[in-house]
Amino acid sequence: MNDSISGKQACKLSSNQIITGKWKKTQYEIIRELGCGATGSVYLARSARGLSALKISDDSMAITSEVNVLRQISRVQGPSLGPHFYETDDFASPRGILAFYTMEYIKGTPFLAFVRGRGPEWAGILTVQLLKDLHFLHKQGWIFGDLKPENLLAGEAPYHIRWIDPGGITKEGRSIKEYTEFFDRGYWGLGDRKAEASYDLFSVSMLLINTAYPGRFEKTQEKGTERLLEKVRDRERLAPYLPVIRKGLEGKYGNALEMREELLLLLQNASFKNVAAGRGAAQKKMSPESRQKRRQAAQGYAPGGRKASRWSGVLESLVAASFLLILYILYLVGQTV
Repeated sequence: MNDSISGKQACKLSSNQIITGKWKKTQYEIIRELGCGATGSVYLARSARGLSALKISDDSMAITSEVNVLRQISRVQGPSLGPHFYETDDFASPRGILAFYTMEYIKGTPFLAFVRGRGPEWAGILTVQLLKDLHFLHKQGWIFGDLKPENLLAGEAPYHIRWIDPGGITKEGRSIKEYTEFFDRGYWGLGDRKAEASYDLFSVSMLLINTAYPGRFEKTQEKGTERLLEKVRDRERLAPYLPVIRKGLEGKYGNALEMREELLLLLQNASFKNVAAGRGAAQKKMSPESRQKRRQAAQGYAPGGRKASRWSGVLESLVAASFLLILYILYLVGQTV
């Protein structure tokens, strides 16, 4: 515990502080702290390159391990998988030599804050995107490991999920090196901590649960998935995701693509059902006389017709807008399938 505290103090940098790389001589101006984890602190920094995220630590081995992961992923990643690696160096601080590296600074909104602000349906949309990126990562032989909302951002429009901390990424087949209990199947007694695709997919199910329980909750004496599924059933917003969450918790998906396809199908079905339900509710609110006028308007006859045509136009606009929203959602979750 004392070593952890002293390590964080050693890595403490101040706003406007200038640090210079020992070997490459690049100068970085520290703007503000972005986060602090088990292996170091991350700062927003400015250099001749522009803005970057700078991670610094007194644990050079941890920095080296993360740099190796970022380098390999940066060579093969698509446009949205994670931060691009820039460079690594040492900093000769008054408290000793500290290792650091810089990577792409990703602008965006934290995952839970984005879902809270935009609406619960965005939890499913962003998760579909995340599963695509996880499938790509898994194909390269890596497991994310410490998958949690704090490590995810919703990038700027057109809104795509990005991960921002490579600290937990582990080579497939090894033991997970970093995890957070709520998202860890070992904590819930539902599996081991071997780095494999099903470990990440368990965390994805917990990520969806977390959107309805932002304060999270602890385990009880109940065994298996019952405690978790009971929590899912207690939140109406999670009901559409229950089949996918269950299979993710039980390790029944062979890969992230399978989970993505099932979740995408659920989202599509739910979207069209919502439009149909909205249209049905609007029709129920209409009086028999209004429905008659609407039918007459559709046939080109509307006695005293302004109200009828106005109502018809509003209803048609609402339906059209709903379908446009669906098309936009399908564009977001289905692009580059």
